Amino acid sequence: MAEDTTGRRSGIGASRAEPSIPAASTALAGLRVLDLTRVRSGPTCVRQLADWGADVIKIEAPVDAAELGGPRSGPDFQNLHRNKRSMTLDLKSEAGLAAFRKLADTADVVVENFRPDVKDRLGIGYETLASTNAGLIYASISGFGQDGPYAKRPGFDQIAQGMGGLMSITGKPGDGPMRVGIPIADLCAGLLAAQGILVALHERQRSGRGQWVQTSLLQAQVFMLDFQAARYLVDGVVPKQAGNNHPTSIPTGVFRTADGHMNIAVAGASIWARFAEAMGRPDWLGDPRFATAPARSDNRDALTAEIEAITTRSPTAEWITIFNEAGVPAGEINDVSQVFADPQVQHLELAQPVHSQERGDTRLVGQPIRMSRTPSRIAAPPPLAGQHAREILAELGYREDEIDALKRDGVI
Repeated sequence: MAEDTTGRRSGIGASRAEPSIPAASTALAGLRVLDLTRVRSGPTCVRQLADWGADVIKIEAPVDAAELGGPRSGPDFQNLHRNKRSMTLDLKSEAGLAAFRKLADTADVVVENFRPDVKDRLGIGYETLASTNAGLIYASISGFGQDGPYAKRPGFDQIAQGMGGLMSITGKPGDGPMRVGIPIADLCAGLLAAQGILVALHERQRSGRGQWVQTSLLQAQVFMLDFQAARYLVDGVVPKQAGNNHPTSIPTGVFRTADGHMNIAVAGASIWARFAEAMGRPDWLGDPRFATAPARSDNRDALTAEIEAITTRSPTAEWITIFNEAGVPAGEINDVSQVFADPQVQHLELAQPVHSQERGDTRLVGQPIRMSRTPSRIAAPPPLAGQHAREILAELGYREDEIDALKRDGVI
């Protein structure tokens, strides 16, 4: 446990009151996180910390109770904000800012995804909070970065997908740019921010000092171009749209069957040989059109036609069995209902039960990481707005009459 320059005990396990909600895990027990985030990228980051047992306090603007029905009860809000406490607080008021600053002095982590100038205008930027809490990890997620020519632009997932190159390589050739069906820039920015926070917390155990962790939707999207980016940076190849066809592993893509479609992934010479045998076409291995990877690339359409002349004779399930027994990667193409009906998905317990305060018994998507000693669970549903404000203020030393005054004045 390190001692920071302000004398506050910093690091996981610092002494403070136990939160009133059940722990989702013991992995991050004792870690206090202030959640100033909105929409998706920030909440995705904070959910990773909440699901692993951090005491996450969601800071929300005071809202009239009549306004709380719609978005809060929606599936998106429910899935993003479980395992947290909620405190309503008017950060534009002097009393609200004072309460937040006092709370920030007890925090290990603050996460925000305002536009870059907003936090400093509110008086809650990194330098300000770190001046009284040197061990603070402060994480910022923005559209395009905290500085630079685009810093003040408003960010949005689809904008980042386009600017980050993803839409230029998604979809069928000739159909124009195509977005991915999930907000992948938002999600990846949130996950990368969570990773950055954990790295900073680990480093703090050695130095006793916090730091400012920054990422953006644009940075996340460019990073996630992965091998497509490497093809350009190393070899100067500008990737194009390829539809369902893999750009380099052939034949890999979507193929028709007697009752629908399936994915087949044939990567490398050994799998190509197993695939040809499983299809009953060992002659392909000696066919000059298909014998080598470059030849298969040049003759992709002809090879696809020959493959589908065979795969359309039998149903998908039969082919999946044949290919998996032969050691050829292949799989069904499920809709979302089929995903959660899949026996392997059910075995992995990715849909977890929770009793929502707004919706009653329902299910949410659980963590995709298994830990042998410190597993994660959905221990508490999303909080009502301000549900825990009184207990959090009491933890900070506020008297009951002071809390009543803050409530009366609209601060909480």
